[in-house]
Amino acid sequence: MSPATDGPEEAPRGTLTVRTIAMPGDTNANGDIFGGWVMSRMDQAGGIAGVDQAQGRVVTIAVEAMTFIRPVKVGDVLSVYTEIESIGRTSMKIHVEAWAKRFRTTLHEKVTDATFTFVAIDEEGRPRPVPRGSA
Repeated sequence: MSPATDGPEEAPRGTLTVRTIAMPGDTNANGDIFGGWVMSRMDQAGGIAGVDQAQGRVVTIAVEAMTFIRPVKVGDVLSVYTEIESIGRTSMKIHVEAWAKRFRTTLHEKVTDATFTFVAIDEEGRPRPVPRGSA
């Protein structure tokens, strides 16, 4: 299956981390899926990637410039991809992309992306170093 896009990017960037289906209870009054629902799935995926890299608890501290390119509709399968962009002493930036496989089609379209920043924390909630090794 070849994804469809409007720009030079032809395939999702990163590793498939979360995959879920958009349901009627996740819609606004226009029948589109709430942007917050999509962002929540993206935060979840970023957290999974962050926990793998940090080998422990992480918390979201920032989300950079998210623009919704296309709406998500009921029945679409949302696939969220993650890629570690950089690792600091206690934090990491993770690029997160959301793609929709349109209901009853083979069309796969990018709907949004953003960079999420996570901080590794210890059991008391204090920042701790992020291991440099690959997850």
